[in-house]
Amino acid sequence: MSKISEVVQRARAAFNSGRSRPLQFRIQQLEALRRMIKEREKDIAGALAADLHRNEWNAYYEEVVYSLEEIEYTIKHLPEWVLDEPTEKTPQTQQDECYIHSEPMGVALVMGAWNYPFNLTVQPLAGAIAAGNAVIIKPSEVSENVANLLATLIPQYLDKDLYAVINGGIPETTELLKERFDYILYTGSTGVGKIVMTAAAKHLTPVTLELGGKSPCYVDKDCDLDMACRRIAWGKFMNAGQTCVAPDYILCDPSMQNQVVEKLKKAVKDFYGEDAKKSRDYGRIINSRHFQRLMGLIEGQKVACGGTGDAATRYIAPTILTDVDPQSPVMQEEIFGPIMPIVCVRSLEEAIQFINHREKPLALYVFSQNDKVIKKMIAETSSGGVVANDVIVHLSVHSLPFGGVGFSGMGNYHGKHSFIAFSHRRACLVRSLQKNDPLKGRYPPSTAKMTRH
Repeated sequence: MSKISEVVQRARAAFNSGRSRPLQFRIQQLEALRRMIKEREKDIAGALAADLHRNEWNAYYEEVVYSLEEIEYTIKHLPEWVLDEPTEKTPQTQQDECYIHSEPMGVALVMGAWNYPFNLTVQPLAGAIAAGNAVIIKPSEVSENVANLLATLIPQYLDKDLYAVINGGIPETTELLKERFDYILYTGSTGVGKIVMTAAAKHLTPVTLELGGKSPCYVDKDCDLDMACRRIAWGKFMNAGQTCVAPDYILCDPSMQNQVVEKLKKAVKDFYGEDAKKSRDYGRIINSRHFQRLMGLIEGQKVACGGTGDAATRYIAPTILTDVDPQSPVMQEEIFGPIMPIVCVRSLEEAIQFINHREKPLALYVFSQNDKVIKKMIAETSSGGVVANDVIVHLSVHSLPFGGVGFSGMGNYHGKHSFIAFSHRRACLVRSLQKNDPLKGRYPPSTAKMTRH
């Protein structure tokens, strides 16, 4: 038996012992996870700096704080979530108990992503623990410093049998996906998402796939452009554009394009100074392969700002492209980097048509002071989530489900939605065995009971 099989079997044996199920145990493990984050905050920040050039402030406020808030919210509300939910009864079940009982799925696999390698691993882990599961954690090997840190820290704070970290690249992940799991949550690319879903299908394992796509950003004429461009620039260039819900491209009227460019440039200068390369707040591309891919997307484009890069440090300047052809390579794939193409459309209807002719994105952003524009955009498009007059912030609302649709993913999590994702909602009906049977009419023979018309 391989080492990976041994780890999975140990987790299953621990789950079958029943010790992950009691509410108090779940809360204790969540409290231990919270303690791990607070006690080892500097180590986490150091690993994020090594992988993604994050400073301590960015590491905390763009990643760690979301994990902490999610854990604290879950601890507070879990005693309420685990209660059985009474349901509406039919006339025939008035004397019965009808309710939904949430039970753990079993052994869950959480596969993290490299762009926010701590939060996108720990946040779903918290949901899986809350639901009473054993969990195998597979951090992304691309952000190797965070992956190694998680492998070191998690056994020091959590139950070693129930919660295990497996590190490695494609061979280890391939072997891991041959194992039978009761639930898989994967965050990453659509291509790998298909591989995960194919592997899960062999065991009929349900999945949540948090993927990506090209999240559009429509900027209406009726708009405070200064505020809009400041918010768009923040969301686009945070983590050097390596955010799954970053605005991927801007749609605006041709008459606005120059203004949008100038206001984006001003915001970039305000955030990162004259030279973003010298800014402590500006990130770096995760590896050389992605650096080369991104520089290739800029080639042949009309560059209004940036466009330069340094292969040695994997730095790419905040870049704005204008008059972008929708058929160009930069518009065919999720950019996942600090490159903002602007595509001109002449109306809201044309923007909606443009969005609907492409795969459904993980997020959609609309900036307008006209409520009718916002409502029309929501009503006539489809995306994982929508934010009007800001970007990304829907992720921070525990009560909102976070997830994709179509090529941007399936299923959702965050807050109670994480608890539901990692639980089986079991339909329960409890009936008395009293002699007076209210449903005696259901028994054969039927001929004596048939009415003639």
